[in-house]
Amino acid sequence: MSIPQQGGGPIESRDQLAAYIASGEKPREAWRIGTEHEKFGYDKARLLPLPYDGACSIHAMLTGLQERFGWAPVMEQDKLIGLERNGANISLEPGGQLELSGAPLETIHQTCDEVNGHLAEVQEIADRIGAGFIGLGAAPVWGQDQMPMMPKGRYRLMTDYMDRVGTLGKQMMYRTCTVQVNLDFASEADMVRKMRVALSLQPVANALFANSPFLDGKPNGWKSWRAHIWQNLDAARTGMLPFVFRDGFGYDAWVDYVLNVPMYFVYRDGRYIDALGQSFRDFLDGRLPALPGEVPTLSDWADHMTTVFPEARVKKYIEMRGADGGPWRRLCALPALWVGLIYDQTALDAAWDLVKGWDDDTRESWRREAGIHALDAQVNGVRMRDLARQVLEIAEAGLKHRARSGAGGLVPDETHFLNALKESVDSGKVMADELLDKYHGDWGGDLTPIYREYSY
Repeated sequence: MSIPQQGGGPIESRDQLAAYIASGEKPREAWRIGTEHEKFGYDKARLLPLPYDGACSIHAMLTGLQERFGWAPVMEQDKLIGLERNGANISLEPGGQLELSGAPLETIHQTCDEVNGHLAEVQEIADRIGAGFIGLGAAPVWGQDQMPMMPKGRYRLMTDYMDRVGTLGKQMMYRTCTVQVNLDFASEADMVRKMRVALSLQPVANALFANSPFLDGKPNGWKSWRAHIWQNLDAARTGMLPFVFRDGFGYDAWVDYVLNVPMYFVYRDGRYIDALGQSFRDFLDGRLPALPGEVPTLSDWADHMTTVFPEARVKKYIEMRGADGGPWRRLCALPALWVGLIYDQTALDAAWDLVKGWDDDTRESWRREAGIHALDAQVNGVRMRDLARQVLEIAEAGLKHRARSGAGGLVPDETHFLNALKESVDSGKVMADELLDKYHGDWGGDLTPIYREYSY
C-alpha cells in the first residue's frame, strides 16, 4: 500500500486531474524501472506471522534496518510504519507484509542488484531477531484470525469497509503478496497502447507467477488464490476495465473512472479521516461530508488514485499488478517480462497485434482461467502455455533490442532474467504446480516444510 502523498495546492479545475497524470510523461531516454515486492515475515520458532511489537516483530525489523543500514524512519503518529533511503522505501501491508518499493532504475541488472541487496539486509536483521521471510502469493497456512493488523489508520478504515463491498477484501489485505513493476510512458497515445497491452496480458503474468495454491493449510483449487481474491473484492475498483479498449480512451477517461470509485479516506495532519463510500466529485465541489467546505489538494487526488485496484493502473506511470509474489529469481523476472514487452516499440506493437482482436469476454475469461489453471488454462481453443511462449518470445526480442548490458559489459543484455519463466513454459509447470507436487508427494500433506524450503 502507498504511503500518504504530500504537497500540491488546492484543485481549482478538473483539468488539473488529467494534467497530474500527464505530468508523468517522459522521453524514452528518461524511462525508468520501479519494482515493488511484498513478502511474509514469520517467527521461526512458532511459524506464525510477525506481530507489530515485540522482540521478534515488524517493529524490531524496521528498527534493525534503520540502525544497521541507514534507512530513515517514516512515522504515523508515534508509530514507525516505514523506512526510506535513496529513492526507495520500505512499507507495511496490512498484515505485516514487508514491501520494498524500489528506486527508479535504468536497467533490470540494477533492479536485481537492488532486490538482492535488500533481501540480504532483511536476512541479516531477521536472523538476529529469529524471523524468516517467505515469498508466496498467499499465506499458505495462517488463518485470517491469526494475522496482525499494522498500526496504520488507512488499514483500519479499509478493513471496516471490505465486508460491505465484496467477500474476500480482508484476505487481500492481510493474506496476499505481489510483485509488480512500474513503468513510464512518453505521451497519452503511448499510455493508451501500453495500458491496453498491460491489461490484456496480465493473465499471462498471473499464470507464469502463480504460486498460491494453498489456503488454511490445504489446497484451495486455484493455482493462484490471490487471483481469485482480486476477482471477489470490490467490483467498483478492480477488474480488466473494458472502457480502456473503447475509442477515445485517454487521460480524461481515466480521471472519470477514478472519480467514480468511492473514497476511503482523506489524510490530514498525520491522520486518516473516514470518507468511506463518499465521492471525490463532491469533494471537488466542497461538499464532502467528511470535510464540509474543503476542496481537495493534488495530494488528495494522488492518494485517491492509490485506492483503485485494477489489473493495471495509471498514475504518473503504469503499474503492472497481476503477479503473485515469489522467490528471488521471479522478483527479477517480472520487470524483465514487462520491460521487454513495452519499452521497445517493435515489441509493444507485436504484443498489441497478439491481443488486439480480443473482446471483453476473452480478456475476462483469460483472467479467470489463469488463476485456476495457470499454464493449463484454455480460452477459445488457445492454450495459455502457447500464449505465454509467444509473449516471452516478444519480451526476449524487446530486451535484446534494448541491449542494456550488465556486469561491466560482460552480460550483453537483460534476456537471462526471463530464464525462470522460459523454464516454466518449457516444462508446463509453474511454481504452484511444484508446490502441489511436493504437498501430495514428499511433504505428505503437511505444509510445514514450505517455510524451510521456500524462505529467502
